[in-house]
Amino acid sequence: MRVLAMLDGNLADPEGRHLRVDDLGLMRGDGVFETVLVVDGVPRELGPHLDRLERSAAMLELPVPDRAAWERCVRLVLDTWSGPSEMALKLVYTRGPEFGDGTPTGFAMGLPIGEKVLRNREAGVRAVTLERGFDPEIVSRAPWLLLGAKTLSYAVNMAALRWAEAHDAEEAIFLAADGSVLEGPTSNVVVAQGRTLRTTPPSSGILRGTTQGALFRAAEREGWVTKVEPLTLDDLTEADGLFLASSVRKITRVHTLDGKPLPDSGALHSELAALYESEYA
Repeated sequence: MRVLAMLDGNLADPEGRHLRVDDLGLMRGDGVFETVLVVDGVPRELGPHLDRLERSAAMLELPVPDRAAWERCVRLVLDTWSGPSEMALKLVYTRGPEFGDGTPTGFAMGLPIGEKVLRNREAGVRAVTLERGFDPEIVSRAPWLLLGAKTLSYAVNMAALRWAEAHDAEEAIFLAADGSVLEGPTSNVVVAQGRTLRTTPPSSGILRGTTQGALFRAAEREGWVTKVEPLTLDDLTEADGLFLASSVRKITRVHTLDGKPLPDSGALHSELAALYESEYA
């Protein structure tokens, strides 16, 4: 079950042909995207996702996204969807055809959430740490690297997940050249120590997390302390709990890191998952 809506406001056949072969999103990954979780017809964090789409587009010097058109496009998918109560809503915005008139390509697609993701939400995951190959200090010096933009250039991220799966793990966590913690290929890293939650700052070159932000808001209401600050590998292994946060993943616990079991965080995971869900109750 899939639903495809183009940015011009028309539904399209998801099995049909809609992209030109010279679209720069296809040819060069020259575009941006967002993935929004939809539960019972309600998109979670749609505003922050559209804000992030605009920030990413600005970093790539793409035309400013037409927010009203994107909201109409999203509504068309939501009103047409008849699949499971949860879906992943992909928003894709590219520079358009290489030899076109400069008009960007934009579309939204509703997709079912994979069984593996749903299973891992409950069971937790094994993760490996992988070098990402840059120093966080380069972020401000080299904006052309697009660190912190959610671009379509996800080949490295997917390669990292394949590497993890080939080495008896389901997930990966990137480390910077200085050994500091960055993010997962498709997630933010959150650690819990006592009643404190911590995550890596966007200034390190990571993506601002919409799900992580929702969790922190809910936790603060319940008296937790939240911190956005640099993390080290020791912070991950010594924490009461290590978690990955993303739209479709929600809050997923990491029970094994680099082949070594972490402290049992099952009860803590249940508490954090409930906090996250309370943001939408």
